[in-house]
Amino acid sequence: MSWTDLQSDMAKQGYVASDDLAMAVHLALMLGRPLLIEGAAGVGKTEIARVLAAMRQTQLIRLQCYEGLDAAQAIYEWNYQRQLLAIRAAAEDGQTGRAVEDRLFSDEFLLERPLLKAIRQTEPPVLLIDEIDRADEEFEAYLLEILADYQITIPEMGTISATTRPVVILTANGTRDLSDALRRRCLYAHVDYPDRATELAILRARQPGIEAVLAGQIVGFVQSLRKEELEKTPGIAEMLEFAAALMGLGLSDITGDPVALQAALATLLKTETDRANITTEVAQRLAGRAA
Repeated sequence: MSWTDLQSDMAKQGYVASDDLAMAVHLALMLGRPLLIEGAAGVGKTEIARVLAAMRQTQLIRLQCYEGLDAAQAIYEWNYQRQLLAIRAAAEDGQTGRAVEDRLFSDEFLLERPLLKAIRQTEPPVLLIDEIDRADEEFEAYLLEILADYQITIPEMGTISATTRPVVILTANGTRDLSDALRRRCLYAHVDYPDRATELAILRARQPGIEAVLAGQIVGFVQSLRKEELEKTPGIAEMLEFAAALMGLGLSDITGDPVALQAALATLLKTETDRANITTEVAQRLAGRAA
């Protein structure tokens, strides 16, 4: 499959990928390397993993990163409760020694978390490590062995190598700088807010029944809104919700009903400050530009 075929297949899933992004995804698949995708929140980074899973008809395994994330939540941990029960049962039966210990540290008592689960699938899944920059720097060290060799070392069991190599997508929003060691193990792509033509194509792909005039107004309005001083800039997902809201309200022209337009801003503006700053007058001005 060429990168243009991949781009076409992504479009069939409703994802309009730029040439640069489609090429980066193609290379990651061809070389079997993780792909690190950076960009502002809401530009469609996470959606790439969902689209790839749908295209390949495989499982999507997601690890949502956050501050304080450690190996117990991300890789594996032991089922200590069951281990204690097994120890008591073994003692009551007079069992002791290495046989009991070997049983305690076996698959029977191992709890798979997303990273271990991903490398033990019989069919290669898509592994999404979402918002890696929200996790602590120490957590990145856990990832290096997986990203480089697709294996995990469990002290009690040894090294577990991947049964099949997952497709690995990492996303980052720029919350903090990522380590050079992590970046070296990944291919890289940056996703920005789309230009007008691309965003129109996205809207038409997701809302095929939308009128051409309204679609152009929606994209123009949202792109103008992004130029305002906002705490949370609306992304593509918010643009699609805005379109769905306007269509649900029966609007065919965003300048026709200021009250409905202001109500629909609930899909775009997600903080009290932004709602206060984008008044009805400001919204009407932006709508006039988009018309």
